[in-house]
Amino acid sequence: MAGIGGCIALIVVGAILTFASDWKMDGVNLDVAGLIMMAAGLLGLAVYSSVLRRRRTAALPVVDETRDRI
Repeated sequence: MAGIGGCIALIVVGAILTFASDWKMDGVNLDVAGLIMMAAGLLGLAVYSSVLRRRRTAALPVVDETRDRI
C-alpha cells in the first residue's frame, strides 16, 4: 500500500461500492466487498499512523561534547 493516500483511497472506493452503487453481480456481494475494503483501509491507516508515530518519537543520540576537549 502506498501510505496514507492508498488507505484513504481504499476507504473511498469501499464507501462508493457500499453506499453509492446499485450494481448487481452474480456471485459477488458488492456491499460486503465495500465493507471489507473500508475495513482494510482503516486498518492500514491505523498501522501506518502507528509506525509514523514511532518514527517521530525516536530518541536522538546523546553527544558528549566534553570528551573531545583538551
